[in-house]
Amino acid sequence: MSDIETSTVSEEGFASTSQVGDFELTIDATDEKGPNPNAALVATYASCYLPAFRVGGQQRGHDDLGTIQIDADADLDDDDDLEAIRFDVYVEADVDDGELAEIVERAKDICHVQSALREGLRAEITAHGDAF
Repeated sequence: MSDIETSTVSEEGFASTSQVGDFELTIDATDEKGPNPNAALVATYASCYLPAFRVGGQQRGHDDLGTIQIDADADLDDDDDLEAIRFDVYVEADVDDGELAEIVERAKDICHVQSALREGLRAEITAHGDAF
């Protein structure tokens, strides 16, 4: 038995709906009925990295980082393939730059999506403490 099972259906056009457990996710290559696959991947990556960042903070004695926001942006090549991803991580807690750098690196090791991406596509990450 697999650890993860999904079912994805497209009845017409370029939109598809994936059933993931009890949840439905619509992705559309034309951005009409949902985000396109590249945008969904970037959002999924950020959604994985954020809790990894919290765990990395806890492992370094920062149990309450407060609000964390990741603003992600990405570049596409001429074939519309993802070429580069960047995260700006904004942290409510007042954490110095050295500690933020340690948390960033630890979170990279924890994030499962980062592990699944090819080396050249992993996000360039900048973190900002005392951001809110």
